[in-house]
Amino acid sequence: MPAIRIGINPISWSNDDLPSLGGETPLDTALAEGKAIGYEGFELNGKFPKDAQGVAEVLRPYELALVSGWYSGQLARRSVAEEIEAIAAHVQLLAHNGATVLVYGEVADSIQGQPIALVERPRFHTEQAWQEYADKLTELARFTLSQGVRLAYHHHMGAYVESPQDIDQLMRRSGPEVGLLFDSGHCYMGGAEPLEVLRRHVGRVCHVHFKDVRKPVVQLARNQLWSFPDCIVNGTFTVPGDGDLDFAALLQVLLGAGYQGWLVVEAEQDPAVAPSEVYARKGYDTLRALLASAGHGRAAR
Repeated sequence: MPAIRIGINPISWSNDDLPSLGGETPLDTALAEGKAIGYEGFELNGKFPKDAQGVAEVLRPYELALVSGWYSGQLARRSVAEEIEAIAAHVQLLAHNGATVLVYGEVADSIQGQPIALVERPRFHTEQAWQEYADKLTELARFTLSQGVRLAYHHHMGAYVESPQDIDQLMRRSGPEVGLLFDSGHCYMGGAEPLEVLRRHVGRVCHVHFKDVRKPVVQLARNQLWSFPDCIVNGTFTVPGDGDLDFAALLQVLLGAGYQGWLVVEAEQDPAVAPSEVYARKGYDTLRALLASAGHGRAAR
């Protein structure tokens, strides 16, 4: 099994936060097109079954792996015990299907799906609040690890952990059990140079979303105080190879640190404007070429 595998998130075909974007597209269409392109696995979305056996049955005909799956956490408002109870079934679903990482997104107080300017996102305002949250997260991550699945924390627009300073705080205060999901697009949109953030925290990275950005559109989003849905429908994000981020440099850092795991192509955009199969293929071809040039050609078939 190659150390690096290329997967994709179904968001290229249909968007859970904005169901009008690709909502009519069946999951089978995404799986068939993704397999034909060359992807080895898919992350979950809302169109997958909610039980472990159902997920296995959906993926089996396409010989696709389950990469991971987003979990909407509320640890900023819940106790660890409440969160463990809530997350347990999702952890079991992932483990049953061979996934070793869980995408944890904090949605308590988040505005990511709302028409609210991103500057209004929630924040931890005190050292105590940061530490209490990080301590709870570490305890939750110990639980998921005990089940064979590592928590991969997704820094995300509109949420408590968005900026490079937020990422630094969380990594400094949480234990090594807490893995980092590095998302290049959210990293740049959150105000960071992705390469610098990756270099600082590559030792904690256990999952990667390779999302590109169109920098002129990012500047519009900041100047006009867009919401996250505004960013999506106006083309802030795209697949690797179609925007302005340097994925060769990011990949070099990952490989230099011995990263083993998935590179997931993900781009929240409107499939009516950016046709799903065309852009999914562009993202795959870009990553496959970069891996081949780095001597990892067998990472993709």
